[in-house]
Amino acid sequence: MIHKFKMHGSNIVLDVNSGAVHMVDDIAYDILDHMDNSDEEIVNGLSGKYSRSEVMETLAELKQLKAEGQLFSEDFMEEYLAEHGPLSHSQPIVKALCLHIAHDCNLRCRYCFASTGDFGTQRTLMTAETGKRAIDFLIERSGTRRNLEVDFFGGEPLLNFEAVKEIVLYALERQKVSNKNFRFTITTNAVLLNEDHKKFINEYMDNVVLSIDGRPEVNDRMRFRADGRGTYEDILPKIMDMAESREQDNYYVRGTFTRENLDFSKDVLHLADLGFKQVSVEPVVAAKDTGYDLREEDLPGLFREYEELVYEYVKRHRESDGFNFFHFMLDLEQGPCLIKKLKGCGSGHEYLAVTPEGDLYPCHQFVGMEGFKMGNVNHGTDISVSISEMFEKQNIYTKPDCKKCWAKFFCSGGCAANAWQFNNCLDKPYEIGCELERKRVECALWAKAVEACE
Repeated sequence: MIHKFKMHGSNIVLDVNSGAVHMVDDIAYDILDHMDNSDEEIVNGLSGKYSRSEVMETLAELKQLKAEGQLFSEDFMEEYLAEHGPLSHSQPIVKALCLHIAHDCNLRCRYCFASTGDFGTQRTLMTAETGKRAIDFLIERSGTRRNLEVDFFGGEPLLNFEAVKEIVLYALERQKVSNKNFRFTITTNAVLLNEDHKKFINEYMDNVVLSIDGRPEVNDRMRFRADGRGTYEDILPKIMDMAESREQDNYYVRGTFTRENLDFSKDVLHLADLGFKQVSVEPVVAAKDTGYDLREEDLPGLFREYEELVYEYVKRHRESDGFNFFHFMLDLEQGPCLIKKLKGCGSGHEYLAVTPEGDLYPCHQFVGMEGFKMGNVNHGTDISVSISEMFEKQNIYTKPDCKKCWAKFFCSGGCAANAWQFNNCLDKPYEIGCELERKRVECALWAKAVEACE
């Protein structure tokens, strides 16, 4: 399988199974549509556009690439699964936890999937004791895996920062005797961020996610306090200071765009113009007809936004004024491991979420759905085998839409929570999310191809 597309005057061809990316001329681009035909049929079919010698020479080059496994290569991953069976463990190996340190928030963001922080339940804070039991659970369920990840999430984690500190220090003590290595991340809206928080975060957190949606009017329309006041003016100096204190690395400013700012590239560039070097602005995943949900008719405009953004992105890197945009950062040389390409984030078996009460769910976006409750860290380390197996069995070859998609090895089947929200099943992905992902991958491939040719 190959995928070819045009962008900014370039012809790009991706060989899906090998991952090889080619920038080709118009002759090669046209010939690729007819590679199943005989040489004579190809020459005759293109004779009105190119000379016979041009077509034959280019065709020979394409055949050489095919022989080298860089075009129309075999799908060895599907063959691997057929030979070795599902990539699963007799006992799930948990490698990461999302600790819902606070089911409460000081903001009332309009698009919040967590019902303004309480996840549709009650406003509560995780005790340090429950957090410590979650660390014990992770150590016990991680098997021989050494590197473990813990994300502090909410709501707003700074509402319960003393518990965060106690849990982090406990995990670091446990890692000394358990042969584990913990990495910590915290996500915050930065309203409460102060020097004490910053000092601890910079000493112990491997990554920090700082929430801001871009331009002041965009941010304050969506991200506001309970009394309706916007946040941009207060949080911007704090977020800028945090980014600088981390030497513009190991953090992300993370925004969300909705139907109310379909010109989201301006928000990305606004953040870059402020000096942020690590930027992520994501499409909202909102219920239909909420008013800010993305719709099929929005896609052509959003595609143009991504193409304009990647053009400016490459231009700034050429001028040594670049920034990293999360969705354009592809590693074509090494990239994720085989299992991650096939199965994605590992929600439901490798990655779990823990509520303030200690309840376990497949990920943070399933929290509050009683049918997906998998156990409780306060009641031992057993988890629901049926739910875990349901998630673990999912991969890009069990999902019909993914199996035939050219971008499957980049998105690994998409978000399970989004699939469930929109289709009430795990094996049919959220289509608008798929469309946007495919466009982002095209943009990233174009950027990589241009970079390689310079």
